[in-house]
Amino acid sequence: MRPPPPAVWPIAAFLLGYPVWWALGFGGLSLVFLAFPMAVVLWRRRPITVPKGMGLWTLLIAGYLVSALMLGDTPPGTYGDLGTGRVLGYAMRLALYVSLLVMVLYLGNLTPEELPQRTLVRMLGVLFVTTVAGGLLGVLAPAFQFTSPLEMLLPEWISGNSYVRNLTHPTAAQIQHVLGHASPRPEAPFEWANAWGSNISVLLIWFVVGWWTYGGPVRRLLCVAVAGLATVPIVYSLNRGLWIGLAIAVAYVLVRARSRTALAIGVALAAAALAFLAGPLSTIVAQRLDSPHSNRIRAFTVAATLEAATHSPIIGYGNTRNAYGNYQTITTGKTGWCAECGHPPLGSDGQLWLLLITQGFTGAVLYIAFFAGAVRRFWRDRTPIGQAGTLVMILVLLYMFVYDGLVTALSLYLISFALLWRNTRTDVAAAAMTATAPTAPMTITTPTTPMTIMTATRSTATEASP
Repeated sequence: MRPPPPAVWPIAAFLLGYPVWWALGFGGLSLVFLAFPMAVVLWRRRPITVPKGMGLWTLLIAGYLVSALMLGDTPPGTYGDLGTGRVLGYAMRLALYVSLLVMVLYLGNLTPEELPQRTLVRMLGVLFVTTVAGGLLGVLAPAFQFTSPLEMLLPEWISGNSYVRNLTHPTAAQIQHVLGHASPRPEAPFEWANAWGSNISVLLIWFVVGWWTYGGPVRRLLCVAVAGLATVPIVYSLNRGLWIGLAIAVAYVLVRARSRTALAIGVALAAAALAFLAGPLSTIVAQRLDSPHSNRIRAFTVAATLEAATHSPIIGYGNTRNAYGNYQTITTGKTGWCAECGHPPLGSDGQLWLLLITQGFTGAVLYIAFFAGAVRRFWRDRTPIGQAGTLVMILVLLYMFVYDGLVTALSLYLISFALLWRNTRTDVAAAAMTATAPTAPMTITTPTTPMTIMTATRSTATEASP
């Protein structure tokens, strides 16, 4: 991959340099810092083009600003006083929401010559390879961890917070007792195991597009090899949401692909499934499906979240709250006889529930409308990037029930949205070129797909927020 132009280096630094950010202790928070040079690029190329639907995201941010009024309140069934930790958590989420807005506008306003679609897709593919490597590290060396430079610089009252520690302390895996015994769940290079599961499924989609659909024989061979290696940490992740997401992705491809392609993919997947069922990894999947005890934890926190949200349904509470007890006992906090007793943070089991507690039902509706609207608008885009991006938007609507979007997952969701938007802008630019072209047919190659365009009547297209 050739060095990117100066205007492209912020997104290249984020996607290609993510392992460095993770090792430094910033991880997904690096986007907040990179949003500043992105904003500078935007400022220098005014007026700025805004995609349809982005007004919903702006309203989501505006609603989050209003929700700060409730930071000091304590809904029934929860406890805790307004403190520095609650304020810092709110400020971090706000900074990320704003940074994501800046990133989408930045990506959409870069020209295809500066950042071709295939280049951005292949950057995501490189991050997929990094994620597979991190997953294998979590399987082979689950105890691997180290203190990051950022963690060393933070004062103890901040770095000692469990949420902050997850974000700033690099670890290869989370050791959990999901199967009744200690089992490593890969999480490197992301903040926790569920984030790894969500991210690898999204990155796998773009990896296939960049390395198989737009690749030659060598790239396709590497694509098969790396995807095969990814199977090991995907199974060891014990991540049912990831497995369901991959099943939906396969069904989506079979439905939307051309008939011959669908048949070829179906045969390949059937062969892969038979090989998997005959191997040792299938035993781990069966054990995980027979150990659904985490369902009780989710049921408790979701019920408590819904109950709390009804007391501030419009603007929420600005940040999460701690519930009394857990699904096993009303006791608050760990004890010598109840190591599992604790303070489950409300909204910790999915982005939908997080939005309900932090921004009320209004925030949840805006979030759903943003991604569901993207599915509706881009469904007819039959290019590989269009179909892949639409699939990601569908997975977002699934994952909001089981995965938090913050910190890194939302970055990948919004990059996928930007790819869809850029794809339509490429088509508009190609149509504009033909409006003044001679009557003879000509071939125009866009960053997404080559197409032959015949001279037609002049048409115009505009993009704006709703």
